[in-house]
Amino acid sequence: VVLIQNRVRQIGGALVPQALGSGFVYSVNDQAQYIVTNNHVVDGASELLVTFEGGNSTRATIVGTDPYSDLAVVKLSSNIPWLRSLALGKSSALQVGETVVALGSPFGLSGTMTSGIISQVGRDLDATGGYKIVDVIQLDAAINPGNSGGPLVNLLGEVVGMNTAIISESGSSSGVGFAIPSDTIAREAPIIIATGSYKHPYLGISGVDVNLDIAEAAKLNVTWGFLIGTRLRLKQG
Repeated sequence: VVLIQNRVRQIGGALVPQALGSGFVYSVNDQAQYIVTNNHVVDGASELLVTFEGGNSTRATIVGTDPYSDLAVVKLSSNIPWLRSLALGKSSALQVGETVVALGSPFGLSGTMTSGIISQVGRDLDATGGYKIVDVIQLDAAINPGNSGGPLVNLLGEVVGMNTAIISESGSSSGVGFAIPSDTIAREAPIIIATGSYKHPYLGISGVDVNLDIAEAAKLNVTWGFLIGTRLRLKQG
């Protein structure tokens, strides 16, 4: 688990910190030279500095990103032979109430561990462009600024998610945190490394979630579901 510093170059050439986040080692073909993190941790960086818990630091470059899942993969500039990647578990097997541990660098405090339970699964988070990140994990372990990109692990030490966001009026943890599921990471990371991006399929429809008011107005016999909207194109003359 690493600390990631996003630095931007100012006029005159000086590099200044723009954001701090976390990440974890990910391997491809037994080469543990990649770091998985959030897209918002590395977005807009002129330079990335990766620091390990023991104090070793190296620069890294962005391999590719998927802003629609808030996922990014960076590659270490230095070859570090002693690195070992974390094993990915199956987020689809998670159950509400299961104990999990969040690892990362809240407020830049590297090597921090907090624990909690899975509060719910299958949540949605807003993504860029008006899209949604689906199947998001909700948890009650303390997640704070700087935790973003760090692994969420089960009691077997398997990564089941990547800590991503919180709901908080104060900006600090209020017991409602969210993590990108490991199944999404397992599906997307190899493609991001190979192509630099990930293409999402989508349906070109729009609509609203059905509630009681909509159901009554549309004379529906259920108060749940998704109501697809239509557009009428009128001809003149």
